[in-house]
Amino acid sequence: MMRLRNTLFMVMGLMALLPATAEAQLRWQAGRQYTLIQPAGAVSVPSGKIEVTEAFSYGCIHCYRAKNEIAKLKASLPSDAVMTYLHASFIPTEGWPMLQQAFYTAQALGVAEAVHDQMFTAIWETGEFPLLDKQTGGARKPLPTIEDAARFYQKYASVKAETFLSTARSPKVAEAIRRADKLVDDYKVSGTPTLVVNGRYQVRMEELSGWDEIRQLVAFLIAQERQRLKLPAPAPATAPRG
Repeated sequence: MMRLRNTLFMVMGLMALLPATAEAQLRWQAGRQYTLIQPAGAVSVPSGKIEVTEAFSYGCIHCYRAKNEIAKLKASLPSDAVMTYLHASFIPTEGWPMLQQAFYTAQALGVAEAVHDQMFTAIWETGEFPLLDKQTGGARKPLPTIEDAARFYQKYASVKAETFLSTARSPKVAEAIRRADKLVDDYKVSGTPTLVVNGRYQVRMEELSGWDEIRQLVAFLIAQERQRLKLPAPAPATAPRG
Protein backbone atom coordinates (compact mmCIF):
# COMPACT_ATOMS: atom_id res chain seq x y z
CA MET A 1 0.00 0.00 0.00
CA MET A 2 2.84 2.37 0.92
CA ARG A 3 4.64 1.55 -2.36
CA LEU A 4 1.45 2.26 -4.35
CA ARG A 5 1.03 5.59 -2.57
CA ASN A 6 4.64 6.56 -3.26
CA THR A 7 4.23 5.65 -6.93
CA LEU A 8 1.10 7.79 -7.10
CA PHE A 9 2.91 10.76 -5.59
CA MET A 10 5.74 10.31 -8.11
CA VAL A 11 3.30 10.29 -11.04
CA MET A 12 1.53 13.37 -9.71
CA GLY A 13 4.88 15.11 -9.27
CA LEU A 14 5.91 14.32 -12.83
CA MET A 15 2.56 15.59 -14.12
CA ALA A 16 3.14 18.87 -12.30
CA LEU A 17 6.44 19.28 -14.14
CA LEU A 18 4.86 18.83 -17.57
CA PRO A 19 4.24 21.96 -19.63
CA ALA A 20 0.58 22.83 -20.11
CA THR A 21 0.59 21.75 -23.77
CA ALA A 22 2.03 18.32 -22.96
CA GLU A 23 -0.50 17.84 -20.17
CA ALA A 24 -3.32 18.75 -22.56
CA GLN A 25 -2.03 16.28 -25.14
CA LEU A 26 -2.18 13.55 -22.51
CA ARG A 27 -5.71 14.54 -21.62
CA TRP A 28 -7.11 14.98 -25.14
CA GLN A 29 -6.42 12.19 -27.60
CA ALA A 30 -7.44 11.60 -31.20
CA GLY A 31 -9.80 8.66 -31.46
CA ARG A 32 -11.12 9.27 -27.97
CA GLN A 33 -12.43 12.80 -27.37
CA TYR A 34 -12.03 13.92 -30.96
CA THR A 35 -11.63 12.44 -34.43
CA LEU A 36 -9.07 13.49 -37.01
CA ILE A 37 -10.92 14.11 -40.29
CA GLN A 38 -8.97 12.65 -43.19
CA PRO A 39 -8.74 14.21 -45.66
CA ALA A 40 -9.47 17.52 -43.99
CA GLY A 41 -12.49 19.42 -45.26
CA ALA A 42 -12.55 22.92 -46.69
CA VAL A 43 -12.86 26.01 -44.50
CA SER A 44 -14.51 29.35 -45.21
CA VAL A 45 -12.46 31.74 -43.08
CA PRO A 46 -9.61 34.03 -44.20
CA SER A 47 -5.99 32.93 -43.99
CA GLY A 48 -4.67 33.39 -40.47
CA LYS A 49 -8.00 32.52 -38.88
CA ILE A 50 -9.15 29.20 -37.39
CA GLU A 51 -12.71 28.06 -38.01
CA VAL A 52 -15.00 26.48 -35.42
CA THR A 53 -18.11 25.10 -37.12
CA GLU A 54 -21.39 23.93 -35.65
CA ALA A 55 -23.23 21.52 -37.94
CA PHE A 56 -26.87 22.00 -36.96
CA SER A 57 -30.46 22.19 -38.10
CA TYR A 58 -33.29 24.42 -36.96
CA GLY A 59 -35.38 21.25 -37.04
CA CYS A 60 -33.12 19.53 -34.46
CA ILE A 61 -34.34 19.74 -30.87
CA HIS A 62 -30.83 18.97 -29.58
CA CYS A 63 -29.52 22.02 -31.48
CA TYR A 64 -32.27 24.11 -29.92
CA ARG A 65 -31.30 22.89 -26.45
CA ALA A 66 -27.61 23.58 -27.17
CA LYS A 67 -28.02 27.08 -28.62
CA ASN A 68 -27.14 28.95 -25.42
CA GLU A 69 -24.06 26.80 -24.88
CA ILE A 70 -23.02 27.35 -28.48
CA ALA A 71 -23.34 31.10 -27.84
CA LYS A 72 -21.07 30.73 -24.78
CA LEU A 73 -18.58 28.78 -26.88
CA LYS A 74 -18.58 31.51 -29.52
CA ALA A 75 -18.00 34.17 -26.86
CA SER A 76 -15.09 32.17 -25.41
CA LEU A 77 -13.15 31.87 -28.68
CA PRO A 78 -9.80 33.65 -29.00
CA SER A 79 -9.51 36.53 -31.46
CA ASP A 80 -7.98 34.35 -34.19
CA ALA A 81 -10.91 31.89 -34.18
CA VAL A 82 -14.21 32.36 -36.02
CA MET A 83 -17.53 30.60 -35.36
CA THR A 84 -19.49 29.47 -38.42
CA TYR A 85 -22.68 27.47 -38.90
CA LEU A 86 -23.33 24.58 -41.27
CA HIS A 87 -27.00 23.71 -41.78
CA ALA A 88 -27.54 20.00 -42.48
CA SER A 89 -30.36 18.63 -44.63
CA PHE A 90 -30.26 14.88 -44.03
CA ILE A 91 -33.74 14.48 -42.46
CA PRO A 92 -36.16 15.51 -45.22
CA THR A 93 -39.15 14.03 -43.37
CA GLU A 94 -38.72 16.79 -40.76
CA GLY A 95 -38.31 19.64 -43.21
CA TRP A 96 -34.54 20.01 -42.94
CA PRO A 97 -33.88 20.69 -46.66
CA MET A 98 -36.31 23.64 -46.67
CA LEU A 99 -34.89 24.99 -43.40
CA GLN A 100 -31.42 24.68 -44.90
CA GLN A 101 -32.56 26.64 -47.97
CA ALA A 102 -34.07 29.31 -45.70
CA PHE A 103 -30.86 29.56 -43.65
CA TYR A 104 -28.60 30.05 -46.68
CA THR A 105 -31.08 32.51 -48.17
CA ALA A 106 -30.97 34.52 -44.94
CA GLN A 107 -27.18 34.28 -45.00
CA ALA A 108 -27.06 35.56 -48.59
CA LEU A 109 -29.26 38.49 -47.50
CA GLY A 110 -27.10 39.21 -44.46
CA VAL A 111 -29.81 38.54 -41.86
CA ALA A 112 -29.10 34.96 -40.72
CA GLU A 113 -27.26 35.88 -37.53
CA ALA A 114 -29.77 38.55 -36.49
CA VAL A 115 -32.68 36.09 -36.33
CA HIS A 116 -30.82 32.84 -35.59
CA ASP A 117 -32.20 32.47 -32.06
CA GLN A 118 -35.64 33.72 -33.10
CA MET A 119 -36.04 30.88 -35.60
CA PHE A 120 -35.33 28.32 -32.87
CA THR A 121 -37.81 30.11 -30.59
CA ALA A 122 -40.49 30.22 -33.28
CA ILE A 123 -40.20 26.48 -33.90
CA TRP A 124 -39.61 25.04 -30.44
CA GLU A 125 -41.22 27.52 -28.04
CA THR A 126 -43.99 29.60 -29.55
CA GLY A 127 -44.93 27.34 -32.47
CA GLU A 128 -45.14 30.43 -34.66
CA PHE A 129 -43.10 28.74 -37.36
CA PRO A 130 -45.30 25.82 -38.46
CA LEU A 131 -42.96 22.83 -38.17
CA LEU A 132 -44.18 20.89 -35.13
CA ASP A 133 -47.48 19.09 -34.76
CA LYS A 134 -48.35 19.57 -31.08
CA GLN A 135 -50.65 16.56 -31.04
CA THR A 136 -48.14 14.03 -32.39
CA GLY A 137 -44.92 15.71 -31.32
CA GLY A 138 -43.56 15.14 -34.82
CA ALA A 139 -43.32 17.27 -37.93
CA ARG A 140 -46.50 18.63 -39.44
CA LYS A 141 -48.02 17.21 -42.59
CA PRO A 142 -47.78 18.93 -44.93
CA LEU A 143 -44.39 20.36 -43.97
CA PRO A 144 -43.87 24.14 -43.93
CA THR A 145 -42.73 25.70 -47.19
CA ILE A 146 -40.16 28.25 -48.27
CA GLU A 147 -43.09 30.70 -48.47
CA ASP A 148 -43.62 30.20 -44.71
CA ALA A 149 -39.94 30.99 -44.21
CA ALA A 150 -40.27 34.11 -46.37
CA ARG A 151 -43.10 35.38 -44.16
CA PHE A 152 -41.02 34.67 -41.03
CA TYR A 153 -38.00 36.62 -42.31
CA GLN A 154 -40.23 39.46 -43.51
CA LYS A 155 -41.60 39.82 -39.98
CA TYR A 156 -38.34 39.44 -38.03
CA ALA A 157 -35.66 40.65 -40.45
CA SER A 158 -37.61 43.23 -42.48
CA VAL A 159 -36.80 41.42 -45.74
CA LYS A 160 -39.62 41.59 -48.28
CA ALA A 161 -41.11 38.16 -48.87
CA GLU A 162 -40.66 38.53 -52.64
CA THR A 163 -36.97 39.37 -52.21
CA PHE A 164 -36.52 36.39 -49.92
CA LEU A 165 -38.19 34.02 -52.37
CA SER A 166 -36.26 35.23 -55.41
CA THR A 167 -33.00 34.89 -53.46
CA ALA A 168 -34.01 31.43 -52.22
CA ARG A 169 -34.33 30.29 -55.84
CA SER A 170 -31.11 31.94 -57.01
CA PRO A 171 -27.95 30.16 -58.24
CA LYS A 172 -26.05 31.67 -55.29
CA VAL A 173 -28.21 29.88 -52.73
CA ALA A 174 -28.23 26.66 -54.78
CA GLU A 175 -24.42 26.72 -54.71
CA ALA A 176 -24.38 27.39 -50.95
CA ILE A 177 -26.64 24.36 -50.42
CA ARG A 178 -24.40 22.15 -52.59
CA ARG A 179 -21.36 23.28 -50.62
CA ALA A 180 -23.11 22.66 -47.29
CA ASP A 181 -24.14 19.13 -48.27
CA LYS A 182 -20.58 18.38 -49.41
CA LEU A 183 -19.11 19.70 -46.16
CA VAL A 184 -21.52 17.59 -44.11
CA ASP A 185 -20.18 14.57 -46.01
CA ASP A 186 -16.55 15.69 -45.87
CA TYR A 187 -16.75 16.40 -42.14
CA LYS A 188 -18.43 12.99 -41.63
CA VAL A 189 -21.34 14.54 -39.74
CA SER A 190 -23.85 11.87 -38.75
CA GLY A 191 -25.87 13.82 -36.17
CA THR A 192 -26.46 17.31 -34.88
CA PRO A 193 -25.17 19.34 -33.19
CA THR A 194 -21.62 18.46 -34.23
CA LEU A 195 -18.57 20.66 -33.72
CA VAL A 196 -15.69 20.72 -36.20
CA VAL A 197 -12.46 22.68 -35.75
CA ASN A 198 -10.87 24.02 -38.94
CA GLY A 199 -12.24 21.21 -41.09
CA ARG A 200 -9.75 18.87 -39.45
CA TYR A 201 -11.07 17.75 -36.05
CA GLN A 202 -14.55 16.53 -35.14
CA VAL A 203 -15.38 16.81 -31.43
CA ARG A 204 -16.83 13.60 -30.01
CA MET A 205 -19.29 15.33 -27.74
CA GLU A 206 -20.71 12.08 -26.38
CA GLU A 207 -17.29 11.28 -24.87
CA LEU A 208 -17.18 14.50 -22.83
CA SER A 209 -18.79 15.22 -19.48
CA GLY A 210 -20.43 18.49 -20.45
CA TRP A 211 -20.05 21.86 -22.10
CA ASP A 212 -17.16 22.98 -19.90
CA GLU A 213 -15.12 20.08 -21.22
CA ILE A 214 -16.33 20.73 -24.77
CA ARG A 215 -15.09 24.33 -24.57
CA GLN A 216 -11.76 23.18 -23.12
CA LEU A 217 -11.27 20.66 -25.91
CA VAL A 218 -12.17 23.20 -28.60
CA ALA A 219 -9.59 25.59 -27.08
CA PHE A 220 -6.98 22.81 -27.20
CA LEU A 221 -7.78 22.00 -30.85
CA ILE A 222 -7.57 25.68 -31.80
CA ALA A 223 -4.15 25.88 -30.13
CA GLN A 224 -3.10 22.71 -31.94
CA GLU A 225 -4.14 24.18 -35.30
CA ARG A 226 -2.37 27.45 -34.48
CA GLN A 227 0.82 25.50 -33.86
CA ARG A 228 0.42 23.37 -37.00
CA LEU A 229 -0.16 26.45 -39.17
CA LYS A 230 2.62 28.38 -37.40
CA LEU A 231 0.27 31.24 -36.60
CA PRO A 232 1.17 33.83 -33.95
CA ALA A 233 -0.60 33.62 -30.63
CA PRO A 234 -3.41 36.19 -30.42
CA ALA A 235 -2.96 39.16 -28.14
CA PRO A 236 -4.64 38.61 -24.77
CA ALA A 237 -8.00 40.29 -24.37
CA THR A 238 -7.81 43.54 -22.45
CA ALA A 239 -10.05 43.89 -19.44
CA PRO A 240 -12.65 46.66 -19.70
CA ARG A 241 -11.78 49.78 -17.75
CA GLY A 242 -13.86 50.45 -14.70
